[in-house]
Amino acid sequence: MAKRCYYEILGVSRTADDKELKSAFRRLAKKHHPDANRDDKTAEQKFKEVSEAYDVLKNEQSRAAYDRFGHAAFEGGGPGAGGHGGFGPEFSSSMSDMFEDLFGDFMGHGGHSRQRQRGGGGAARGSDLRYNMDISLEDAFTGKTANIKVPTSVACDVCSGSGAKPGSSPSTCSTCGGSGAVRTSSGFFTVERTCPTCQGRGQTISDPCADCNGQGRVQKQRTLSVNIPAGVEDGTRIRLAGEGEAGVRGGPAGDLYIFLSLKQHEFFQRDGADLFCRVPISMTAAALGGDMEVPTIDGAKARVAIPEGTQAGKQFRLKSKGMPILRSQQKGDMYIQVTVETPVNLSRKQRELLQEFEKQDRDNSPQSDGFFSKAKAFWEGFSS
Repeated sequence: MAKRCYYEILGVSRTADDKELKSAFRRLAKKHHPDANRDDKTAEQKFKEVSEAYDVLKNEQSRAAYDRFGHAAFEGGGPGAGGHGGFGPEFSSSMSDMFEDLFGDFMGHGGHSRQRQRGGGGAARGSDLRYNMDISLEDAFTGKTANIKVPTSVACDVCSGSGAKPGSSPSTCSTCGGSGAVRTSSGFFTVERTCPTCQGRGQTISDPCADCNGQGRVQKQRTLSVNIPAGVEDGTRIRLAGEGEAGVRGGPAGDLYIFLSLKQHEFFQRDGADLFCRVPISMTAAALGGDMEVPTIDGAKARVAIPEGTQAGKQFRLKSKGMPILRSQQKGDMYIQVTVETPVNLSRKQRELLQEFEKQDRDNSPQSDGFFSKAKAFWEGFSS
């Protein structure tokens, strides 16, 4: 039977660009992939046709040869084989790299599919898991050990993770001979794909475990102890190797990643290892000066001297009163920033005193006096 036109197989025109070709290939390959159509005996042949068509058309030289000579360019006696068709034996490369790039996520193999296919029957690695944990700033300061409950897949105790019923064992797959992959040749092209019988595991189970249905793992909630070191920051990631999902049929477990999120604190704002605390003081305290006590992250108190005439926004540094630096003996600093609070709900007496103070005000407000002097000069400059 004559071969169908490659452009017709992919459903694109002869002027289709690389983006159109790739899009058509991805859509059709997913549609006809044998792993997704196990009850359709024609799916494998359609998948091979789509793969062969794309492998030829995606390459500029092989596409030019096909446009000139058609399918004859890839037959033993055709122009492509003789050499004057414009391309060489590099077009006989394996399709496995292309499948890995385009279908790793679709087939559920991720970055481990090729390793599993070529590893002589190696079992699939379990998925990594993510756990989001909220902690307080105090916990980040001192560090802590927390117990978390993680719903995950664990190795089946009944079959010890093999997936086979106790007393039996998996057997070598007869389709791929235990390699986990099958190859199909067509002219110069060799197509390698995951074995449809064992799904790349290299082994089959004729009598599966009743508890895990042959998967070698079951769903279970686990309690884990997590060590959170002092000095962690918002967004810190902690990796627990081998604490993710169990692999299928005895495969290695994935990892568990814990992402930390720091809760907002009522007093402190954090910037790296430094802490900032805004402290309101009265107008009289700012004018007359004095002492005040402020909280520190370790639960203690620190005394801060307020000099006479302190302005709003003034910062005072408390050395080594900030957060610990991760994996270090050093600590950041703590900065006290004062805000001068304007009095409200004045009594008649207080109002009279402030009015009298205003009348007696002589060179007590250098910043405002300087500002309005400059503003007056600015306006005069415009009027002139």
